[in-house]
Amino acid sequence: MAIIEVSNLKKSFGDLDVLRNVSFEVNKGEVVAIIGPSGSGKSTMLRSLVHLEEVNGGSIRVQNEYLVQNGNYTDSKRLKQITSRMGMVFQHFNLFPHLTVEKNLELAPRHVKGESDVNVRHKSAELLKKVGLSDKAGVHPGKLSGGQKQRVAIARALMMNPDILLFDEPTSALDPELTEEVLQVMKQIAEEHMTMVIVTHEMGFARDVADRVIFMDHGEVIESGTPEQIFDHPKVERTRAFLNRALH
Repeated sequence: MAIIEVSNLKKSFGDLDVLRNVSFEVNKGEVVAIIGPSGSGKSTMLRSLVHLEEVNGGSIRVQNEYLVQNGNYTDSKRLKQITSRMGMVFQHFNLFPHLTVEKNLELAPRHVKGESDVNVRHKSAELLKKVGLSDKAGVHPGKLSGGQKQRVAIARALMMNPDILLFDEPTSALDPELTEEVLQVMKQIAEEHMTMVIVTHEMGFARDVADRVIFMDHGEVIESGTPEQIFDHPKVERTRAFLNRALH
């Protein structure tokens, strides 16, 4: 069953078409990896799902509710309700530097959802354990490695109990040796059947973990299929050319 339906999404900055009639679906519990060269519109498309980018045309439906329909957005109250079901993990962590790790996790559930202190503390302790950072609860982000910061960011996204997790190049700001620890946490979450949409340049991860891979170039979906179809038997020359460069 489709939990996200995107159809004919268009976005332009002036004369530059960033998204051209992008259409795809994501099913409940599915892990979808979005790959493609820099500047192909991947991050813009992902950010539009949580209304961090406004599109110029097309529709986005999440759990059968329209965020935007034929370029017209729903009212702001409903926008908030729909986007609150999705958690976003950014390339550059976006942690509050003046707050400890546990306070970073606890801020939104307390202030946005009004959850009780007991609940929030219990949940933050559980999630820090899940991402292997129980010992860092009282530490400020400045004292953490990039990989640790990204794991905190993932735990923070999970604090809001999202139905869908979106990842925008979660490892591209990390040194290679720190990348693996973040990918391991993402793998673990995928195994729990969380619906995930991941913009990534980690081809091995996309191949191993994704149920489906979407290749984008110049603002368009060029090809989509299982990892085996895309990596071993791409149908389109542009996909083949990109993978030849990315894998060698």
